[in-house]
Amino acid sequence: MTSRHLLLAIAGCALALGAGAGRAQTKWDMPTPYSDGEFHTVNVRQFVEDVKKATGGALDIVVHSNGSLIKHPDMLRAVSTGQVNIAEFLLGQFGNEEPVFNADNVPFLAAGYDNAWKLYQAQKPILEKKLQGRGLRLLYSVAWPGQGIYTKNPLKSIDDLKGVKFRTYSPLTARLAELLGASPTVIQVPEIPQAFATGTISAMITSSATGSSSKAWEFVKNYYMTNAMHPKNAVVVNERAFQKLPAAQQKALLDAAAAAEKRGWEMSRQREQAANKMLADNGMTVHTPDAAMMAAFAKVGEQITAEWLKSAGADGEAIVKAYRGR
Repeated sequence: MTSRHLLLAIAGCALALGAGAGRAQTKWDMPTPYSDGEFHTVNVRQFVEDVKKATGGALDIVVHSNGSLIKHPDMLRAVSTGQVNIAEFLLGQFGNEEPVFNADNVPFLAAGYDNAWKLYQAQKPILEKKLQGRGLRLLYSVAWPGQGIYTKNPLKSIDDLKGVKFRTYSPLTARLAELLGASPTVIQVPEIPQAFATGTISAMITSSATGSSSKAWEFVKNYYMTNAMHPKNAVVVNERAFQKLPAAQQKALLDAAAAAEKRGWEMSRQREQAANKMLADNGMTVHTPDAAMMAAFAKVGEQITAEWLKSAGADGEAIVKAYRGR
């Protein structure tokens, strides 16, 4: 072999080794819509750390928080097309594309954490199937704290909401306002304090977590712990990308996801308790609605459930049947 051939052979080996080293570490970008301080993001960062540790750094997932890499409305498509391999998003963000994603956004279908978990177990097989149809695998899903009702004036009954300008953030919350006799008004989160101050709205539905982070006590005095629904975030992975991973890395990803789901639901409960306390500590009256008020809310919820079932069809029927049969 000539010295030239020898040099070419060495160079070829070096390139092959370099390619092998490149394959040895897989790096994924992971967009999430939420800020670093939000418990969902804290949980995601722990999840990716667990994956990195379990794979000895061979699978490295880089979190891009606060919608910095991809905006929330584009995340489902981005991970479906393989623009990114993994992402977190609010399921209900895409409820207009797939009614099954909206099951946890139906007010008073599953009030409170225990019911929300039961609903998730009923929804999960169909949710997984719908995601698979988009080339996605569900890794885990975590609920937000329950959605409660904020009002300027105390409520004697739900009749007091008639005619009230009510801030909503989705078609289902707008329908809730309509059925309560209130006037639905779409206001973005940063504009909420000004909207209350100017009388553009005098009530809203959102969690105590959002209420505490937006300092609701500065513009509203009453919070009703209805826990109307617990919308969920989902963490999904592109199925093709998942299948390309070695078996040990697939297992590490699934194990870390199972731990993240369990931890995330507990973090959500803690976030709700801390937020309720913060509202009270800052002078708000935190009400537990009486049985009559909850029954009236539940009646409205039944109508919205029936309407959602029309759009969700057989899949929706299967979810509600499994949920109520447990």
